[in-house]
Amino acid sequence: MKRALSLLFAILMICSSLLTGCGKSSDADTAADTQTSADSAVPEESPKLEGCTIEHEPEFGGAYIRCTIDDFNALGFEYGDSVTVTFSNGYVMEDLPYYNGYYTSVGEPLLIAYHGYPYIKAAINNGDDLFEVAGLKDDDTATITLFGRGKYLPVQDARNISYVDIREKYDSDEEFANFRSVRAGEIEENVLFRSASPCDNQHNRATYVDDLIEAAGVEFILDLADYDDTIAHYLEDEDFSCDYFLTLYNTMKVLPIGLNMNFPSQAFREKLAGGLAIMAENDGPYLVHCTEGKDRTGFVCMLLEALCGASYDEIVEDYMITYDNYYGISKTSQSDRYDVIVESVLSPMIQCVAGDGADITTCDLSVGAREYLISGGMTDEQIDLLISRLTGK
Repeated sequence: MKRALSLLFAILMICSSLLTGCGKSSDADTAADTQTSADSAVPEESPKLEGCTIEHEPEFGGAYIRCTIDDFNALGFEYGDSVTVTFSNGYVMEDLPYYNGYYTSVGEPLLIAYHGYPYIKAAINNGDDLFEVAGLKDDDTATITLFGRGKYLPVQDARNISYVDIREKYDSDEEFANFRSVRAGEIEENVLFRSASPCDNQHNRATYVDDLIEAAGVEFILDLADYDDTIAHYLEDEDFSCDYFLTLYNTMKVLPIGLNMNFPSQAFREKLAGGLAIMAENDGPYLVHCTEGKDRTGFVCMLLEALCGASYDEIVEDYMITYDNYYGISKTSQSDRYDVIVESVLSPMIQCVAGDGADITTCDLSVGAREYLISGGMTDEQIDLLISRLTGK
């Protein structure tokens, strides 16, 4: 009996010890959890880029801030963040969205890390040149601080699309080169073509475009992206092999007009109207291109389609082929993104031509297109000649 009581007492002592140990272990875990929670509540050190040199980017207008995209992101900045950019001359841009594409509305500023850019850039989307607006000089510097983490992330996620520069990833040379005949409205087949650049090979597409325009019998090129000096730079590249383009260029059949994307501006209208007037003096078929054949080319082709009687739906259909070629975005594959792009990218272009207050889905866009070109300096006779060249009428 004593032996049994002694054994029972020992068992109770062991259980008590175990229970006490469990209690201590639980208290320690709770303390550790509390410490972890406290640590996570402490805000991380805000990323900052301080006193970085800048340079003017005149093609689209803006200030390159001489920090590569990878280096800037390595500091802790993320796409969709809100940032403040302070220039050394005192000009401040607060609550600026940081995107990897031109996702702001027309005339709104942003900090952008665009595919192919050497540095991040502060700019006004499709607007005036920020470098001039801010009164900047090349010896100024920029400091960038975080204003709000992820404030613009929903827009970044909705608009974030990219493409690859590898031919094998595409179904055809035409798709890779974003090359096609424009047929909207009364434009005659195989008279007007659009594509990526046949001379600037930064996206590995120029030689493919060159072969395609030769096969199509293109006789005149309206180059929206370049000037003669930039073309001369391409020609000096030891790997340049766009022989058909070179033949046209050497016979004065390439007209570089160096447009940015500020399509509402008077300077844009005048440059474009002057270029189209000269194009109409030459025999087709014609090629209109920029670098990717997407934005500047998209606007100019929209304008020409509208001028030749295209409907809103026809313009949308042609414009969005580019997004199918590059990104696989179509009405059936990604309808939400398709609609966002039409609404936020294409519709402001059409509205600029149609005029404020016009219903772009139902109005006669040919009237607005003619007025747009007249405001740029074209005469009715020059416009009529252009129409007859494109329609064969």
